[in-house]
Amino acid sequence: MGQLGEENNIDLDWNQIDTILLDLDGTILDLNFDLEFWLEYVPKIYSKKNNISYERAKEIIISKINSQEGKLTWYCLDYWEKELELDIMKLKTDISHLIQVHDHALTFLQRVKEKNKRIYLVTNAHRKGIKLKMKMSKIEGFFDQIISSHDFGVPKQKQKFWKELDKQIDLNKERTIFFDDSLDVLEAAAKFNIRDVIAINKPSTKIAKKNIPGYRNIENFYEVTPQ
Repeated sequence: MGQLGEENNIDLDWNQIDTILLDLDGTILDLNFDLEFWLEYVPKIYSKKNNISYERAKEIIISKINSQEGKLTWYCLDYWEKELELDIMKLKTDISHLIQVHDHALTFLQRVKEKNKRIYLVTNAHRKGIKLKMKMSKIEGFFDQIISSHDFGVPKQKQKFWKELDKQIDLNKERTIFFDDSLDVLEAAAKFNIRDVIAINKPSTKIAKKNIPGYRNIENFYEVTPQ
């Protein structure tokens, strides 16, 4: 497990790792798509639909998003379709060209697959969104299984998620590594005693790198790709 003061000190023994757990948005995929969608595109459409200014629409959207932070509804596309009265999947498809795999993530996936590691996508993303992102990114085949927190009815921030995950894939925590860009999720994985917990400190190509305190940090997967 990453401890305080270990940031940017990545020394992994891949012979001691059997299972790789990977977040999706901001970890394997560039978070730019989601930031652009929720903070720019949705407010633009919402403002036109409700005949209000873009600035006011953005205030409303951000307020609604913040009110659900940490809850499963924050990630639920069905919830947002009802709440905003918008066809969220159509709108996501409109700008789906922005869905991009992070630099070096594809090479990482190829290399660990060659080494016969168990690779699981473990995400809070809604199944509808996952389907679109797999279609655009073409990375679905790398994963032994894709697991959404919506399957368990609880987000990754909660210990119940990790207990349910353990039941489903039979984790050996001492031989497992987990990558994510959210502090509260990293903390939950560490609390569950996943041995290696690695923080992604540059989830979007459009925002500056920002180290996550308390954990070993990487900017991209080049730093941990096995030879």
